Amino acid sequence: MALGKDYGTQECSIASALEVIGERWTLLVIRDAFYGVRRYNDFLVHLGIPRAVLASRLQALTAQGILEKRRYQESPPRDEYVLTDRGTALWPTLRALGLWGREHLTGRRLRIFRHAACGTELGPYGECPACGTVVAVPDVEVVPGPDLSRDPADPVSRALLKPKRLLQPVEVDPA
Repeated sequence: MALGKDYGTQECSIASALEVIGERWTLLVIRDAFYGVRRYNDFLVHLGIPRAVLASRLQALTAQGILEKRRYQESPPRDEYVLTDRGTALWPTLRALGLWGREHLTGRRLRIFRHAACGTELGPYGECPACGTVVAVPDVEVVPGPDLSRDPADPVSRALLKPKRLLQPVEVDPA
């Protein structure tokens, strides 16, 4: 029996969400958008994703209102992709999935998320143990963890070796 292409017969909010974010590569595109990756080529080199797949995922995420396409250059015309409020609402999902993967699969601390205001590492629900509040996404700082390679091959990964706040554009040095 062939697998279906959708979850149309499922009356389930998880199935509905998977219709939007459940394709291979989609959550990694969203993850990179949280890291501040905005430009097509930066997604391409950081993810190692086929061009046609990336174009399809960006188009679908834009159509679903998770990313917004913004023009940053007129000649030649170039666009960037920025998370919308709807996209930013996926942060707890990505955070939980990353923690699950670390705990149950890799055991490696590749990135650490902390409260930018006080430097405290976030708890499992995105809360700051020191301040006693859930930290808003723009106030989350991502820093390299002890298990992250300090000599990555691509310029986006090299840029992510510096502490930075989520959602802020990543500054890529092409060299």
